[in-house]
Amino acid sequence: MKLLLDQGLPRSAAALLCDAGIETVHVSEIGMAEAEDAEIIQRARKEERVVATLDADFHTLLALDEATSPSVMRNSCDREAAV
Repeated sequence: MKLLLDQGLPRSAAALLCDAGIETVHVSEIGMAEAEDAEIIQRARKEERVVATLDADFHTLLALDEATSPSVMRNSCDREAAV
């Protein structure tokens, strides 16, 4: 699996995932820190990566386009519950 981490996720997560053997890049590492969600989707599709995000908009964009790729994983962890 290859991951592309969206801006809402910490950059340090990419290093941790790489250390665990998962090929991961953060959008800020590839000059896409300010990119629109649609641009991130295109990049993930081109590189056959799964987008990891906190943003619900990715699923909406894929549904509106009737797209079959890329896959998107949304983390919706309740921060208060995690403390």
